[in-house]
Amino acid sequence: MIEQKILPAVKKIKDFEKLLESDSDYIVLLDTRVSQLKHLVRYGQKAGKSVFVHTDLIQGLKTDDYGMEFLGQDIKPDGVISTRASVIQQSKRYRMTAIQRMFLIDSHAIDHNLKLIQKTKPDYVELLPGILPEQIAFIKETLGIPIIAGGLIRNHQEVNQAIEAGATAISTSRSDLWNF
Repeated sequence: MIEQKILPAVKKIKDFEKLLESDSDYIVLLDTRVSQLKHLVRYGQKAGKSVFVHTDLIQGLKTDDYGMEFLGQDIKPDGVISTRASVIQQSKRYRMTAIQRMFLIDSHAIDHNLKLIQKTKPDYVELLPGILPEQIAFIKETLGIPIIAGGLIRNHQEVNQAIEAGATAISTSRSDLWNF
């Protein structure tokens, strides 16, 4: 269970290195290349961090069965984030925390994703954008799965609104919100 309110999501090596020295227990890897992935995951875990990989954003990684086998057997991150149901299902095979990303585009997309998530049963659902408190509360109540709010959260007030609405944590690449 994630017990930290802010999940720092990194795009730059400089930010990754800062997080290794921080009190954060978690690092979310966003834009990186498959050739760097093993090194980054191992380096983060060696520093005592749980490392989550956003599989949809890793350059050179195909998230089919073989790509997930590579992640689960060779890279071994603590968790994965993806919009793809197949990735969520495969991640469970390799005992990785599964975070299914859900975009709040319109009512049809929400209904479709709720049905999908009820089948895949991820450990967490990441809602984007995370600045819609009513949707956070509704989806948490509907699914009964912990919610991570992400996307378009710009300040501490919006962080607090998402938490008050029921989000377990906030994922953000904004380093000014990473005060641990």
